[in-house]
Amino acid sequence: MRLAFILAGLLLLAADQLTKALALDGLSGRGVIEITSFFNLVLVWNTGVSFGMFSGSGDLGRWALVAVALAVGIGLSVWFLRERRNLPRVCITLILAGAVGNVIDRVRYGAVVDFLDFHAKGYHWPAFNIADCAIVVGAFLLLMDGLFFSEETPDEKQVKQDAAHD
Repeated sequence: MRLAFILAGLLLLAADQLTKALALDGLSGRGVIEITSFFNLVLVWNTGVSFGMFSGSGDLGRWALVAVALAVGIGLSVWFLRERRNLPRVCITLILAGAVGNVIDRVRYGAVVDFLDFHAKGYHWPAFNIADCAIVVGAFLLLMDGLFFSEETPDEKQVKQDAAHD
């Protein structure tokens, strides 16, 4: 079963890298391409993290963000291997695939390729990419799982029962 999650993560990573390559090829030097009244394609280089935070921190910031992402990735991988339930595994797979996609960009280009630009009523959401979508969806589902669907493992139930009898 873990193999299915790994393959899904690799497919997501491939889709992310392919769409970024297409964006680089098709959007370089073209400015904003209006698709609908609320959605544009635009090439943006994000040297920071979410919403461009920490951009302008130079090469040191770039490699610090890569190191942090790799450390978090290792932690998530350990969690994935220990996790028994499928929903958290799906969430971790989404987050890992997205994080790896953005790390690849940082290593290759020094910045993350963003190209999806949504806007409404004069407000523009910061441009993002498929990897960012995977991270946000994975994190949101993980939060929902923790709040509403998480079940105690048999070991956790036993610890609580033993504590109640002491």
